[in-house]
Amino acid sequence: MTPTSPSISLAEKVATDIGRQILAGVLKPGDKLPSLREYARLNGYSKNTVIAAFDLLSERAMVHAQHGKGFFVRGMDTHVEREDDDEPAGYNRAIDTIWLMRQQALREPGSSNLGEGFPPVEWLMDMRLDRFHRQITRSGVGTLFRYGNRYGYLPLRQHLVRRLAGYGIDVGPRQLVTTFGANHALDLVTRCHVQPGDSVLVEEPGYYPLFGKLRMQGAIPIPIPRLLDGPDLAALEVAIQQSKARVFFMQAAGHNPTGTDISEAVAQRLVQLAQKYDLLIVENDSLADFKASSTPRISALTQLKNTIYIGSFSKSISAALRVGFIAAESARAEELADVKMLLHFGGSEYAERVLEAILREGNFLRHIKRLQDRLRMATQTGLETLRQFDATVYAAPEQSLYLWARFPGVTDTRLLTVRMLARGVVLAPGAFFNLNTERISPWTRLNVAYLGDPLFISSLRQELDQASGQVIPQLRSGLFTPPEWAT
Repeated sequence: MTPTSPSISLAEKVATDIGRQILAGVLKPGDKLPSLREYARLNGYSKNTVIAAFDLLSERAMVHAQHGKGFFVRGMDTHVEREDDDEPAGYNRAIDTIWLMRQQALREPGSSNLGEGFPPVEWLMDMRLDRFHRQITRSGVGTLFRYGNRYGYLPLRQHLVRRLAGYGIDVGPRQLVTTFGANHALDLVTRCHVQPGDSVLVEEPGYYPLFGKLRMQGAIPIPIPRLLDGPDLAALEVAIQQSKARVFFMQAAGHNPTGTDISEAVAQRLVQLAQKYDLLIVENDSLADFKASSTPRISALTQLKNTIYIGSFSKSISAALRVGFIAAESARAEELADVKMLLHFGGSEYAERVLEAILREGNFLRHIKRLQDRLRMATQTGLETLRQFDATVYAAPEQSLYLWARFPGVTDTRLLTVRMLARGVVLAPGAFFNLNTERISPWTRLNVAYLGDPLFISSLRQELDQASGQVIPQLRSGLFTPPEWAT
C-alpha cells in the first residue's frame, strides 16, 4: 500500500457522504458547501483530504467551484458559472451535448464506460497503424508537404468506389469527397444545405452531436420518431407538409442510439416520400463496418439521387486517423469539395494515404470479419446481461454496437448517471438523445462491448437494489417491448 492510499480512500468516503446528501435532497442545487478549511476543522480531516473530495465531486458534476466564492451544489441541468459563459448563444445551446462528449473522452483507471461510442481499443489493435508509415513515405513523399486534392487522395477515392459497389451504390471518384470523419462530413453538408431559420428533419432519439450542429447553424430541428424498422413515415410526411422541411438526416443501419436497422419495406416507402416532396436524405452510415453489406441502405435504392451518403473509419480502424467521406451526385460533391477547400484547403493526405494502404491490404477484410464476430458475441452476451436485470430492451438485433434499454424502477437516467458516476461507471442518459434534453427519459444507450464489465454489473445491481428495496433476481425472461413513444 502506498503512503497516499489512505488519504485517497478517505477523500472518496467524504465525497460519497456529501454526494448522498445531494442525491437525498438534504443539500439542494445552489447550496454552498462549507469552506475547505471549515469542513476540515469540523470533521477532523486534513485540508488535502477535503480538497481531493471536493475535486471528486466536481468531476462527478455534483458541485462546481466559483472563483473566490467556494463550492456550490449543482444538478444535471443547473447552470454553472464558466470561464466560457460569454461564448455565442449558439455554442451554449449545444452544451448538454458536450457534457456527454467530455465524459466519453475520460479514461480513468478502474472506470467503466458504458456510454462509450467506440469499440474497445483491443478490438482494433490488429490494425497496426505504425506498419503503414514506411509504405506511404517510400513513394511520393514530396506531396506530403503540400495541400492535397480538394476531393481527397485519388487512390483512396478509387478504393472507396469499389467499397461502395459492395453496398450496391454506384459512384465515380468525382462523386466522393474525403473528410475528417463523419462529424466533419455532417458539418460540410449542414453548411451547404441548411440555412439559418430552416426546418430540418432528424430522427428522435437520434445522434445527439447533430442536434447541436444544426442549432449552431440556426436551424430548427424537427423530430421524427425512430421505430423498430426505421423512421415513422406517417410522422415524417406530416412534418414535411407542416414545416416545409426539405432535408432529412437519418441512419438506416446500426442506428445510434437504438441499434435498429431500417427494413426493406420502410426504406422503399421512404424513397417514394423523398421523391414526392423533393426531400434530400442525408444518410449517416458511419457504422457500416459493423453491419453486413446486405443491410438495406437508402443510397443503394436512390443511387444518390437526392441522397447524400456519409461514411467513416473512425470506429472500425481508429478515431485518431480522422478519415471519412461523402458520396453524392457530381454537382453536390463539387460544391462540398469547394466548401471543404474554403474551410481547410484540403484533407490530411498523410492520413488518407495510411487509410488507402490499410484498405488495400488483405488483412483489412479479415479485421472486419473479426470485428463483426466480436460484436455479434458481445451483443448476445449483453442482451443476456440485461435480462438478468429484468431490463426492457427496445430492440434485440443480432449484432449492434449499441443497445437502447431501460431498467426497472428507473424513471430518469440522468439521476442514475450521476449515481453511477460516483461508482466509476459512465452512462449515456436517454435525455441527451432527444431534442429537448430537459425531458425526463428512462432510457439509456449502452455499448455492448462493456455490458459484461463486473464493475458495471455490481454497481447497477447495488443501485437497483437500493431503488427497489429488494434484491434483483439473478435471471428473468421476457419479451422485448418498444417504449411508449414508439407504440
